[in-house]
Amino acid sequence: MTDALLFNPRTYDPAHFDPETRRLLRATVDWFEERGKRRLIEDYRTRAWLGDFLAFAAEEGLFATFLTPASAAGEGEGEGDKRWDTARIAALNEILGFYGLDYWYAWQVTILGLGPVWQSDNPAARARAAELLSQGEVFAFGLSEKAHGADIYSTDMLLEPDGTGGFRATGSKYYIGNGNAAGLVSVFGRRTDIEGPDGYVFFAADSRHPAYHLVKNVVDSSKFVSEFRLEDYPVAPEDVLHTGRAAFDAALNTVNVGKFNLCTASIGICEHAMYEAVTHAQNRILYGRPVTAFPHVRRELTDAYVRLVGMKLFSDRAVDYFRTAGPHDRRYLLFNPMTKMKVTTEGEKVIDLMWDVIAAKGFEKDNYFAQAAVEIRGLPKLEGTVHVNLALILKFMRNHLLDPVAYEPVPTRLDATDDVFLFRQGPARGLGSVRFHDWRPAFDTYAHLPNVARFREQADALCDFVLKAAPDEKQSRDLDLLLSVGQLFALVVHGQLVLEQAALSDLDEDVLDELFAVLVRDFSAHAVELHGKDSATEEQQLWALGAVRRPVVDGTRAERVWQRVEALSGAYEMRP
Repeated sequence: MTDALLFNPRTYDPAHFDPETRRLLRATVDWFEERGKRRLIEDYRTRAWLGDFLAFAAEEGLFATFLTPASAAGEGEGEGDKRWDTARIAALNEILGFYGLDYWYAWQVTILGLGPVWQSDNPAARARAAELLSQGEVFAFGLSEKAHGADIYSTDMLLEPDGTGGFRATGSKYYIGNGNAAGLVSVFGRRTDIEGPDGYVFFAADSRHPAYHLVKNVVDSSKFVSEFRLEDYPVAPEDVLHTGRAAFDAALNTVNVGKFNLCTASIGICEHAMYEAVTHAQNRILYGRPVTAFPHVRRELTDAYVRLVGMKLFSDRAVDYFRTAGPHDRRYLLFNPMTKMKVTTEGEKVIDLMWDVIAAKGFEKDNYFAQAAVEIRGLPKLEGTVHVNLALILKFMRNHLLDPVAYEPVPTRLDATDDVFLFRQGPARGLGSVRFHDWRPAFDTYAHLPNVARFREQADALCDFVLKAAPDEKQSRDLDLLLSVGQLFALVVHGQLVLEQAALSDLDEDVLDELFAVLVRDFSAHAVELHGKDSATEEQQLWALGAVRRPVVDGTRAERVWQRVEALSGAYEMRP
């Protein structure tokens, strides 16, 4: 049996995309399948650089087709298949995550490296980037530093004016993916002759230049997460991408584009691991019975399955808001950190649930699961930690819950068009002014499902909390307390987009209600956590206990969902 909700290389046919996109996605799947599982795992274990994959991508024009905006001046003209299309980028994220995060990472940091270029008004740099892409080169994003992390206010990459309109750059960068091989590195620094934000500069560097010194790979992995140092590196005027506040905005807006990709990579990892885990558990006999005959095993695998379905539903719907975004519709600024934070932490839960079932099997070197269990941990920690993104999400809570405005309905966005606005996002500020459509109609559509209705009670209770028991001025400085509130709010947003996508995709209602049984438990757990916080007031403690709900149990519904999970046994195994 094939489950249409999960990616399966045996049956994958992305018919919803245009012919060239379908061809490239399918060619990527076939390339990995032809290599086989043994080679995939061996390259991971030996930390082999991804030269063969990048050669395949170059030959097929994969990165050039998917990452060259048709709207950028000169790029992709007369080549209608080239565009920046978030829907198909998400599809490739999932495939690359399915086969190994190392492959996804080289692609991901190329996306980040391109961000400042495609946002730039420098035609020479844009033409150079397009040409490098067509040659199969990868890119890098030189933002983080060893001493400061991604604190761009404190960069020590210094640019000294050379008197001819250019600069000499000296300084180091740390945690820079593809820094060993990038044809172009977008580097963030500051001028020595101008103080404050007006001194920021984003410029393009070449990793092959003699003044570019590769120090090391800072991780023990095929992912080349480099430390590099520039020593008196010549920056010509045509290398300058942004100056002043625009350089600062380019950094944040690039991360807005890039961190969205983490959710679908997480989904791909979980899907591959799930096939292995269910197949093993179904065929493992303990005490004369299959492991899957035990009630706790069925619950854990069912929970993992519906959480994974929820990850996919949320991410698919978030794509639509990304593609519909514009100067007057910035809802993506909430859904983006949600995909980065919420979906990736759901991925950790999915892996943990399955690992509890398969136990020692999850450590074996011949399985994909062993690397999945390691790599799934990285995604919540990249492009800002969970805490950073939760704090960002909180900025939208009051407007989202209590003050909706009318928008035109957002359809499913699979059209073959360029997502132009992503490179014209404008100043990275004004988050408190972002408005949202009413979240309640999505819940109303499924009010007949008992666990959706129960979760709706909890969501309404959160609105009461914001109105009557919100943190006061002193508590607003207690990030530990606020993060608990953020988890509750994130669940409401997660549930909303899941329901919107469920309606658009005609999702099986058994699966949906089983998922919301899990979300009811999650909300209750975070409410109890809030109750125990040191600074929680008596009113907040009472509210927290009052928000606890028990999900509606339905054994026949659970059995029907279990049958879907059980059918994954043997549904996919990567060729040896």
